[in-house]
Amino acid sequence: MGDRKRYPSDVTDEQWELIGPFLQAWKAKRVAVSVSGREGDYDLREIVNAVFYQNRTGCQWAYLPHDLPPKSATYYYFALWRDDGTDQVIHDLLRCQAREKVGRREDPSAVVLDTQSIRAANHVPAATTGKDAAKKVSGRKRGLAVDALGLVIAVVVTAASVSDNAIGIRLLDKVVAHTPTVSRAWVDAGFKQDLALHGAVLGIDVEIVKRSDTKPGFVPIRKRWIVEQVNGTLMLHRRLAREYESRPESSVSRTLWASTANIVRRLTGTSTPSWRHR
Repeated sequence: MGDRKRYPSDVTDEQWELIGPFLQAWKAKRVAVSVSGREGDYDLREIVNAVFYQNRTGCQWAYLPHDLPPKSATYYYFALWRDDGTDQVIHDLLRCQAREKVGRREDPSAVVLDTQSIRAANHVPAATTGKDAAKKVSGRKRGLAVDALGLVIAVVVTAASVSDNAIGIRLLDKVVAHTPTVSRAWVDAGFKQDLALHGAVLGIDVEIVKRSDTKPGFVPIRKRWIVEQVNGTLMLHRRLAREYESRPESSVSRTLWASTANIVRRLTGTSTPSWRHR
């Protein structure tokens, strides 16, 4: 960070001790295979700070503060980590640490699935967007699979016109690929029997948890409410409040980085002030 004033979204020394070793190992491997042997001119901690800042504030690439690495460097690493899976590896390893910290096993045995339709900005390619007829939202749909602690297990981003069932099937495939210990999944009534059949093939018991219409007002639904909480915490990262990314893969990476920021705060017992804080 040098002598610059700290932003609220910057990683603390304690948080960097969790993320830094993974990126330093990644950097050492890159240098080992590089023809030129150059390590890069920017501190990886500052690159992470720039990604976290943009995620939290929702600013455009060109509007990154001048005391953070420029767009060219930040986007270079963001895209590189997106394409080689580094963002997923860091997220999943930290998630395992968060589970172990509270006495859970590294990998969960159950997940909760849900989707959220997000409006797209006008520059997002029409070929990767659609309209959710039920919610009357034009844009993309973000599907999440989370564990009982509210930690993200899998992310899928599609056009909003894609059915919940199709997204649920892709989520279960990702869950099995990353956490084969999962044997149970809870979903809402938007997911149909096809998902349950696909889950049975994968060895996952899919249970549809329906809403009760007997009680007036808002009533948190057992099991399902966990994923709603996760959506709420992710939306504090304003880059996720609207679909700005040209590629769905970038949206997935944004979600993983937002979740990583939440996990390191959980592991270190810290918080990032919201706009409501004076």
